[in-house]
Amino acid sequence: MSSQSLLTRPFEFLKKLKVNNNREWFNKNKDQYLEAHQQIIAFADLLLDELNKTDVIETPTGKKSLYRIYRDVRFSKDKTPYSLYFGGGFRRAGAERRGGYYFHLEPGNTYVGGGFWGPNSQDMMHIRKHLQQEPDMLRDIIADPDFKKNFGLLRGEQLKRAPKGFEVDDPAIDLLRYKQYWVRHEFDMKEVMGPNFHLSIIQQFRYMLPFFDYMSEILTSDLNGESIL
Repeated sequence: MSSQSLLTRPFEFLKKLKVNNNREWFNKNKDQYLEAHQQIIAFADLLLDELNKTDVIETPTGKKSLYRIYRDVRFSKDKTPYSLYFGGGFRRAGAERRGGYYFHLEPGNTYVGGGFWGPNSQDMMHIRKHLQQEPDMLRDIIADPDFKKNFGLLRGEQLKRAPKGFEVDDPAIDLLRYKQYWVRHEFDMKEVMGPNFHLSIIQQFRYMLPFFDYMSEILTSDLNGESIL
């Protein structure tokens, strides 16, 4: 089955939900949501099957990859109860494989991402020390034509000045300021609704691998290049 037939109904549901984002409408149309959700599960299963051909994924099923459509509004000014997209993530398996894949399915705003959204303080310092010592490896990856064509640039929240323990005039300061390291690729609707769109997503995930593998090497080795696993 092509991904076109799997995304048509879910996107129709999301368009209706966008103008009826309330519990009364949602409960009256719960059957539409359940049908859309089942098709998104099938789509995620297609992604997982293909992704496991080029990487090793810890997430066991497409269903387990999906985020809930019900929003947690306790600490949000936006009190609408439901998300207007279907999304999910896949975790790479094993201590030697770091990084995660993310997909976001929304009419007019469909994209994939991947990387390191919330490194803990220990990992963050480890990454920065490696990049301070040898920044050119990561610079070469993000300057590669395939990387630039598909992701544009390295993304992530950045400090305005140097992180603690580093100097503002450090030659690697452009990389050291990052607090997250991730990439993103956006799709137009023609591609999204075309046949076998899941394969377009998989191709973008494959383009992420050199970035993932290098960051994994950093996180699993000391400054002499010896494994710390």
